[in-house]
Amino acid sequence: MVKLSELQLKEVIIIDDGRRLGHISDLEINTNTGRITAIILLAKDKKNSLFGKVDELVIRWEQIIRIGSDVVLVKDVHEQTLSSEPHFPKIDK
Repeated sequence: MVKLSELQLKEVIIIDDGRRLGHISDLEINTNTGRITAIILLAKDKKNSLFGKVDELVIRWEQIIRIGSDVVLVKDVHEQTLSSEPHFPKIDK
């Protein structure tokens, strides 16, 4: 089992072009199954706005190719996964 604190130390890299995206800041977890559905990164090279909002990059679990000892390799990352709103999962009631 891997802890979130251990995942946060790993750098996320796009396998197609070798671009470094940064480090994992949070996880999205399906509360019904307990499985991770996405990893969330703070957008690299983005400065905080006046009110401290930062952009988040959401990468779906299916986009992860391999989690290695020091990196996470991902594929098919596009700019549309960038969100300026904090990412909170929807909870079904």
